[in-house]
Amino acid sequence: MLNLSDIKAAKTRIDPYINQTPILTSSLLNTWLGHDVFFKCENFQKIGAFKARGGLNTVAWLIENGQKPKHIVANSSGNHAQAVAYAGQQFGIKTTIFMPEYSSKVKIQATESYGAEVVLSKTRDLTDGLVKEAAKESGTYWIPPFNHEQVICGQGTAAYEALSELPGIDAVFAPCGGGGLLSGTLIASHGLSHKTKVIGVEPLNANDAAESLRKGSIQRLSGIPDTLADGAMTMAVGDITFEYLKQLDDFYEIGEERMVYWTQWLTHLLKCRLEPTCAMPMQAVAEWLKKQTGKKRVLVIISGGNVDQQTTLKVWSTDWLGQIPAIR
Repeated sequence: MLNLSDIKAAKTRIDPYINQTPILTSSLLNTWLGHDVFFKCENFQKIGAFKARGGLNTVAWLIENGQKPKHIVANSSGNHAQAVAYAGQQFGIKTTIFMPEYSSKVKIQATESYGAEVVLSKTRDLTDGLVKEAAKESGTYWIPPFNHEQVICGQGTAAYEALSELPGIDAVFAPCGGGGLLSGTLIASHGLSHKTKVIGVEPLNANDAAESLRKGSIQRLSGIPDTLADGAMTMAVGDITFEYLKQLDDFYEIGEERMVYWTQWLTHLLKCRLEPTCAMPMQAVAEWLKKQTGKKRVLVIISGGNVDQQTTLKVWSTDWLGQIPAIR
């Protein structure tokens, strides 16, 4: 299993290429909830999401080990696509990204802007099949979106940075798609403090990870999930990430309405743009805090801020700002 030294090594590799993202907090929110909530804002990261960390670390690790590929391929519905395209640009490697047609238009456009060739297909299953075929070509390296140890190590540097800066954090919350961010967060958090809880959060409408944990084996979604959390629309977690997800201290499934509620409120309170995927954990924070005694300090990983017009319109179609956040 990976450990804290692997996260530290990843941080050293990627430091020249990434932003040291800010940690924000809202005194108003903290007053309303009666607890201290901190946000590691990866929406200010290169490519607008934490995924830059995993993509850069994997390519830098390959080069460090004398395995620089001639061609990189990846499959993604969005942020991982941009991350690998950005990494390819930084290291001068040809990059091809396979994406489903339903991916966010702004993420497709951004991926192309980093110099990658984008190949679209109708479904995620077709996308996954195409990347597997492309990876068979000589000199080509496939960087999967989550089920890769060096991707996990890169993602874990976000929590490592935050927890190195913030003392006494009781719990860390992160969204779960394929489990890469959550696995890295678990390794970093438990490596720095065994007292810190690590809690995963997933859309109820795309709850393959929760079902996998309940049944003790990896479960796959039967179709494209109906959720605004496009960063958590993965069809199934990986065999590598699943082993780390089993070690989580808790796991929550969140409905679309509460996801929208917190997207509006965090946008308003933090004064920054963020995706529904990364606002979703705040509902889990509120539910977890209801069960706690004494004042707690929690960290939320804000995973990204790449939101297209269609999603923005859906998020703001109903005004939730009239209902002040509270723990009841």
